[in-house]
Amino acid sequence: MSLDVDAVQRALRDDGLDGWLLYDFHGSNPIARRVAGFAAGAKITTRRWYYLIPADGPPRGLVHAIEADRLDHLPGSKTRYAAHDTLDAGLRELLANCATVAMEYSPRCAIPYVSRVDAGTIDAVRTLGVDVRSSGDLIQRFEAVWDADALASHHAAAASLHAIKDRAFDFVSRHRRDDRPLTELDVQEAMAGWFDEEGLVSDSRPVVAAQENAGDPHYLPTPARHRRIGAGEVLLLDLWGKKATPGAVYADITWMGYTGAAVPTRYADAFRVIRDGRDAAVDLVRRAVEDGRELRGWEVDRTVRDRVDAAGLGHRFVHRTGHNLGREVHGNGAHLDDFETHDERRLLPGTGVTIEPGVYFEDFGLRTEINLYIGSETATVTGPRQEEIRSLG
Repeated sequence: MSLDVDAVQRALRDDGLDGWLLYDFHGSNPIARRVAGFAAGAKITTRRWYYLIPADGPPRGLVHAIEADRLDHLPGSKTRYAAHDTLDAGLRELLANCATVAMEYSPRCAIPYVSRVDAGTIDAVRTLGVDVRSSGDLIQRFEAVWDADALASHHAAAASLHAIKDRAFDFVSRHRRDDRPLTELDVQEAMAGWFDEEGLVSDSRPVVAAQENAGDPHYLPTPARHRRIGAGEVLLLDLWGKKATPGAVYADITWMGYTGAAVPTRYADAFRVIRDGRDAAVDLVRRAVEDGRELRGWEVDRTVRDRVDAAGLGHRFVHRTGHNLGREVHGNGAHLDDFETHDERRLLPGTGVTIEPGVYFEDFGLRTEINLYIGSETATVTGPRQEEIRSLG
């Protein structure tokens, strides 16, 4: 990314922070490296570096003498250190006018995606009388917000994923009609080929999970572990990908099928519960955006979880409601989570999230997953919503 110092400084003033202190040691903080404009694989940094963007005034850096040029691509002055006492003095001078700084830190590691700075470095900063706050919302503004090209890439990826999902369900239906054997791995292999046809890339092949395997939220068929898809079984397809173009962002969907003519009441009723929870989340976010009300990630999760709890299935809903979408499938923005973590980050305009409640039993599992784009005036579901389990019989 290209660092926009003026934009960062406006955000710091909005949030009442004196500065954003970027820190990295040997690649330990990929967020700081991206914000500071280090291209992947460029400029080896084996020593600690610090770069302070103050709320007012020019930025300044602190670098080791043997890597003195590592921050030269960034604006502002640079101070060198070598021995540990010069590091201590340099850090003290760097932070001389700061009472509060943001760093890649999350209190009690509530948001592991943000917690990149080690406890010792946090201690060193606090020893100087500086209060360390989480940079979580800053990260969102400068890493998770989509521009127009990113949004277009998401829509294109979503359209391709839905086309692949439909082809996969048709593929299963044809095999069922012809009474030909079919395994989860067969379907996954076919879908992987369609990914290539659609120009999609992903960090994983799609999930194809039948019956009890659908009851494992992170099941993935492999050559060593997969099963035949039988008659009268639920079938879960979870697929995520992005276009193979620079700056593209992911789409991520989950749909349910049933390899029979009529979906049993047990499955249909459970699916309605998660569907209604999903739609309650959409309505909540949409109302908040249209009313100009600030909304936190945990609030959306709580709304969905309360719906599932009220139906008596809360103990079967064992993961967060959704995650941020970005250049990685699990992006660096706010997650919809009051279960695995208590995510207090704001849902910012220009970001995308998944909404994916699920319920999991020993003999089957169900999940529905859609993507929601949070605009400046409203929130939009970026694809069709599944209303009932699809019959594949």
